[in-house]
Amino acid sequence: MALEEFFNRSNILDLSFFNFRNAITACYYADQDLRIQRTNANFSKFFPRLGNVANAPFLSVLEQLGVEAEHIDSFTSQLEADGHVFIPKIPIRVDGTDKVFSLMSTYTQDPSFSYLNGVQGQFLDRTAEWDLRKERERLLEEKLRDRELIEDKTRQLERLAGRLAKYLSPQIYDTIFAGKSETRDPLARKNLTIFFSDIEGFTDISDSMEPERLSFFMNTYLSEMSNIALQYGGTIDKFIGDAILVFFGDPETEGDRNDALRCTRMAVRMRERVKELESVWHENGISKPLKVRMGINTGFCTVGNFGSDHRLEYTVLGGPVNLASRLQTAAEADTILISEATHVLIEDLADCVRMPDLIVKGFTRPVATFKLNAVKDDDQAAVQRMTRIGRHVAVDIPDTRHIREAIEELRSIQGDLEKHLPKE
Repeated sequence: MALEEFFNRSNILDLSFFNFRNAITACYYADQDLRIQRTNANFSKFFPRLGNVANAPFLSVLEQLGVEAEHIDSFTSQLEADGHVFIPKIPIRVDGTDKVFSLMSTYTQDPSFSYLNGVQGQFLDRTAEWDLRKERERLLEEKLRDRELIEDKTRQLERLAGRLAKYLSPQIYDTIFAGKSETRDPLARKNLTIFFSDIEGFTDISDSMEPERLSFFMNTYLSEMSNIALQYGGTIDKFIGDAILVFFGDPETEGDRNDALRCTRMAVRMRERVKELESVWHENGISKPLKVRMGINTGFCTVGNFGSDHRLEYTVLGGPVNLASRLQTAAEADTILISEATHVLIEDLADCVRMPDLIVKGFTRPVATFKLNAVKDDDQAAVQRMTRIGRHVAVDIPDTRHIREAIEELRSIQGDLEKHLPKE
C-alpha cells in the first residue's frame, strides 16, 4: 500500500501550501493538468473579479485576467521545455487600474505523494517598480529634450553674441561676457590716452559718391583702421560717421607711458595704411586722395557706462577727450597733432616738431602742441652707443642692449690684467 493512502489528501495539500498562505505575492498550486488546487489570500485580493477558482484551469484564469495570448503561449512553452517559467512583465487591468505583474511558476515533484506533483507559482505586483521605471524613462526623455533645447539656445546665443561682438570693442565685449563688468565700479577716473581722427572734406567726398561705392569705401576704411587699433591694443569707443574715437588705458593698461606709445604708434601706422589703400580705392573708382587728420591727448578721464535704463554706452568723458577732439580738428591733412601731456611721455622715442600754441575753446590757457612724424619701436630705441672714459681706461659699447655681455668681457679682461700685476 502506498504511503499517500494513509494521509488525507486535502490536509497534505494544505500543509504543503502552508508557507504561501502569508506570502505578499498571489500564490497558487495546480495539479498536473494545470487545474488550480490551492490559492492564498492575496490571490483573491489581487484579482477579486475571479471569485472562486478552485479546480479551474490555470490557462483559463489567465485568459479571464486579460493576459495576452503571447504570454499564455510563452508560459506553456517555457514550462514544458524548462520545467519552470518566468515572465517579467504581464499587464493586467484590475478594477479599472492598469497594473504590471511578474509570473513565476515551476513544476513540483514528490515521490511519496503523487497529488503534490503539479505546478506552483506566484504573481508579484511590480506596478510601483514599473511606474518608477516609466517615470525615470520620462525624465530621461525630458532631460534629452532639455539638453537639445539648451544646445539650440546656446547656438542661438553664440550667433547673437557673434553679431553683438561687432558692435562692441573686443575688450568691452570680453569684460561683459566674462562677467567682470558686474564686479567693476560703474564709473572710474583713469589716466587715458585719447585718439581722434576724421577724414578731411568727407562731406564733399560722400556727396559725390554713389551709395554702393561709398559703402565700399567707408567699410574698407573703418575695417582697416579698426584692425590696426586692435593690433595695438586700443579700445574702440565709437564711429561717428567718418570719425573714430579710440582710447588706451582701459579696461587694461600697460602704464601711462606704454599706453601713450601704443596710441601714437597706432596713429602712425593708420596714416601709413591710408596711403597704402589709395591704390585699392583707385581701382574701385575712387580717385580723390584721402586726407586724414588725427589728434592725441593724455589725461584723467571718467570712463564707464553712460546712458539710460534702455541703452548704455561704454565711453569716456572729460576735458582730455575734448582736447583730443580739438587737436584733431586743428591738425592739417595727413598730420598727427599731440598734446604736451602725451609728448612728455614719449619724447625720448618720438620724432616731433613743436607747433604754435593753440587757443582752444573751453580752455583758459593756450595749449602746447606737437606734430608727430614717427615713433621709434623698442628695438630702435634700445640701439644706443655708450661710452665711459676714466683716467686709465675707456669703454665703448656700440649697442646698450649688450651691456650684460660687455660686463662679462670686462671681467675676462680684468682676469687677464691681474696676471700682469707686479708680485709683492
